[in-house]
Amino acid sequence: MYSWDGDTGSWYGKSGYAYSKSGADRRARAASRAAAAGGRTYERRSGPNERIIDPSKSVRSDSKNPLLVAVDVTGSMASWPAEIFDRLPLLYNTLSQYREDLEICFAAIGDAGVDRWPLQVTSFAGGYDLEQLLKSLYGEGGGGDAPESYGLFAQWVDTHVDVPEAEEKPFLIVFGDITMHPKVPQDQIRKLLGDDPQGDVDALEVWRRVAKRYNVWFLRRGGNRPNDQIDQQWAEAIGAQKIMRIEDEQRAVDYAMGLIARAWGHFGDFQDNMRARHSEEKVAKLSKPIAMVCPRCGGSIPTDAGGLFACGYCGVTLKL
Repeated sequence: MYSWDGDTGSWYGKSGYAYSKSGADRRARAASRAAAAGGRTYERRSGPNERIIDPSKSVRSDSKNPLLVAVDVTGSMASWPAEIFDRLPLLYNTLSQYREDLEICFAAIGDAGVDRWPLQVTSFAGGYDLEQLLKSLYGEGGGGDAPESYGLFAQWVDTHVDVPEAEEKPFLIVFGDITMHPKVPQDQIRKLLGDDPQGDVDALEVWRRVAKRYNVWFLRRGGNRPNDQIDQQWAEAIGAQKIMRIEDEQRAVDYAMGLIARAWGHFGDFQDNMRARHSEEKVAKLSKPIAMVCPRCGGSIPTDAGGLFACGYCGVTLKL
C-alpha cells in the first residue's frame, strides 16, 4: 500500500523517482498526520459513513484545479474503492506536485432501483483529508446486471457541484463498465438529492450538459468488444472520443493520472513516475492510448507529433 511520506524507495520499478519540491509542504503535512494515525488500512464495513456521503448536500471547491473521480461500485467493481484507496497517496502526491491547489471529490455509483446507497459523494479536499473521505465510501456490490445510475450522478454534478474558480474545464473521471438508465426518475431525485424536478430527467442530456462544463472521461473496464451497446450509449452522452478502455484493471489510476498529467504538460515526468513502479514494457503499453489522444477533447494526435502541439480539434496547445 502506498504511503503519504513521499518515499519512493520501496517502489517496484528499476528506475528511481523523486517528487519535485513543488507540493513538498503538503506532502509533509499529510505524512505527519498519517504517521500519527498509525498506518494505513482500508477496513471492510457493512455500510458507508452516511453523514459524509449524503448526496443531498451541495459541494464547492475554490481550487483552480478541482478533480472529480467517480467509481461504479456494483457487482465485481465493488472492490475498486479499495484499489483507489491503496493508490490515493500516489494519486494526490503525483498530481499535486504539478498543481499544488488540487482538490478531489470522490463518488461511488450504484443502482438506485435496487441498492440501499446508490449514490455516495464526498466533499472536495486535499492531502490527508482525502483518506477519511475515501474511507467513508462503501462498495455495496449490488446493482442489477445492467444498467446502473450514472445519470443520477450526472444530475448531482449538474445541480449540486460548484467550482467557480476553475481556470479550465475540470477533469471528471468515471470508472465503469456498463450502460446507464436512460431516464433518472423524478422520485429518485427527490428522495436522494432532495430536489424537485418537473419530471424525469434524460440521463444522456444531463451528461451532455455536464460535458460542456467538465472534461469528462469514461474509463471503461475491459473485456467486451469495442463499439458495443455500452460504447454507443456513452458516445451519445459524452462523445466516442472520450471513452478509454482499461485493459489492466490494476493500472486504472495510472490511466487517469496519465490523462491529467498529459493535459497539464507533465506527461514525461509521469512516465518517469511509472518507470519507478513498472517495467518499461508496461510503461509503453500504458502510455500508448494516452499519447494518441488530446486529453482535452479526445481528438487523435499524430504519432510523430512532438514539442508544442496545437490540437486541430479543440485548439489547445499541448506540451508533448
